Amino acid sequence: MSNKPSEPEFEQALAEIANTIKSSSLFSKRPELEKALEVLAIPERIVQFRVTWEDDSGKMRVNTGYRVQQSSALGPYKGGLRFHPSVNLSILKFLALEQALKNALTGLSMGAGKGGLDIDPSTMSNSEIRRACESFMRELSRHIGADTDVPAGDIGVGGREVGFLFGAYRRMQNKWEGILTGKGAEWGGSYIRPEATGYGLIYYVEHMIKYASGGKESFDGKTVALSGSGNVAQYAALKAIELGAKVVSLSDSKGSVICQAGFTPADIQQIADLKLQKKSLDHWLSSTSADKAKYVYKAGERPWTHVKVDIALPSATQNEVSGAEAQALVDGGCLFIAEGSNMGCTQEAIDVFEAVREKATGKSGAVFYAPGKAANAGGVAVSGLEMAQNSSRVRWTSEEVDAKLAGIMEQCFTQCVEAAEQYAPGTKDGLPSLVTGANLAGFIRVADALQAQGDWW
Repeated sequence: MSNKPSEPEFEQALAEIANTIKSSSLFSKRPELEKALEVLAIPERIVQFRVTWEDDSGKMRVNTGYRVQQSSALGPYKGGLRFHPSVNLSILKFLALEQALKNALTGLSMGAGKGGLDIDPSTMSNSEIRRACESFMRELSRHIGADTDVPAGDIGVGGREVGFLFGAYRRMQNKWEGILTGKGAEWGGSYIRPEATGYGLIYYVEHMIKYASGGKESFDGKTVALSGSGNVAQYAALKAIELGAKVVSLSDSKGSVICQAGFTPADIQQIADLKLQKKSLDHWLSSTSADKAKYVYKAGERPWTHVKVDIALPSATQNEVSGAEAQALVDGGCLFIAEGSNMGCTQEAIDVFEAVREKATGKSGAVFYAPGKAANAGGVAVSGLEMAQNSSRVRWTSEEVDAKLAGIMEQCFTQCVEAAEQYAPGTKDGLPSLVTGANLAGFIRVADALQAQGDWW
């Protein structure tokens, strides 16, 4: 009997990584790397601490804060902070492990970490969030630094929270340093950071489409289903529309909106404004001046069984595409699936997509699936670029950052394809497994750095 607590999300992520690596030829070609997987699975450090803060009625609230410092072999620990009632060690360990491989795929000098606080910002006033951030940073500030650990935002931690956290650190430490990314552009942040994950997702999928079609196709004329309606989904939708695609779904925790005619940029902007007010999509539908006959609201449901699309981009949260929903997407003709969220697909869903890819003769009709650690690496890539700008005290233009982001996503896709072709060749003339390629490419880079620094031998 194991003496370790049940950690389902972490165990799922570790099993997915381990199974894909073990099913490749990597360990037969480099057997010594098997020990590295065992080492990487355990974080270098986990910090857990009490966070007390005062609500607006004067009552003391008590919550738990965390920081999982997974790996520093490639650079300072790097990864987001999540403020949500569901935050626990299992979720943060899964996110930190995924982050280690994701950050490695960017080619930048970043280690990996993840942290958070089990509060619900949607129920809190501005003053309560500020006080909670101050208390959280009081302990976190002991464990972070520009060359040690550089957190960022995640679910529940946007520009406002990053500002409160950064200001708290600056006052406590009496110094300005780049200890957080996602800062405001006028006080150390980077242009394109809010857009980065969504834009990067579209850039990655663009390479998938070109690879599968031999360069003959693009986003132009494609139909796209998106889940989520937050930062990632908003900017992914806008970029996809800009490239000529039709976005037919968005969702939130209460339900999905289907628009077969396609959302417009104006729709997306209205939804973004509404989300800043912490309101749901059903509220948008009741208040929008657009033609309501265009939209169908599915209360309590995800969009996948209600659409027939070319491309599906889960961009809300983990495990949001089940095996049955994956089959519905495939049956509806979906050929490209890429995760804007971390571990957006269950293992059952991944198995459905990979089985179709493996059975296809050649690239035609094959399903091309990309995991979040590769497809949504754009956010942390631009965070890395923000760190570089902070270190050199410069600020690049939007065009410069966007060009660098596009280059990083192309490199990320190429690494995944090359690793898969080298260690896990699929059907002759077929599509490579991007999930296997991403795990292999990220793992090899981290493992080699850990060995060179004496973390395993």
